[in-house]
Amino acid sequence: MIPEKLLIHYGAHNKLYKKNDFIFQQEHRAHFYYQIVSGEVKMNNLRENGKEFIQSFFSAPQSFGEPPLFAEITYPANAVATQDSEILCLGKERFLKLLLENPEIHLEVTTAIASRLYYKAIMASEISSQEPEHCILRILDYLKEDVYKLTEPFSFKVDLTRQQIADLTGLRVETIIRATKSLEKKNEIQIKNRKIYR
Repeated sequence: MIPEKLLIHYGAHNKLYKKNDFIFQQEHRAHFYYQIVSGEVKMNNLRENGKEFIQSFFSAPQSFGEPPLFAEITYPANAVATQDSEILCLGKERFLKLLLENPEIHLEVTTAIASRLYYKAIMASEISSQEPEHCILRILDYLKEDVYKLTEPFSFKVDLTRQQIADLTGLRVETIIRATKSLEKKNEIQIKNRKIYR
């Protein structure tokens, strides 16, 4: 995303988060632009019954949580470090100044947000109407191609548990287990040492 030197030039500071720390919480106001230097962050919602729904995962050098920053609304989800993480934080006013003074960066940020919104719209439609195998492949292909930029067959090692895939798709863990076994038989994925490769 945005070059680290440019963020620091505009006043960004590094902040360290331990695994399971909240970066921000649902319903809080947005005050910072966040970009990952190292580690991983998930966006999630916790339902009344305690069940977690994972919206997405982010890793370096991705940013996250921008829409509420632009729209001046509260966060619709939590951001939680899934491992020890280093994150650059830039205050809202300085972030907007950076964008105004660097239109090419503004376009990159806008493109990234548009891509995420497109993915969410597609997934919302597909998860409600498609078969579990199809939903799983869509999630894995999004992570492989759009997040990690991999293209070779079975080059993407999925560092998600079956539970996390279930949380991402809204499916039951038992359904994920059955569907991944079926996908392996169809040679859509490989499973080695209990890890999925796409």
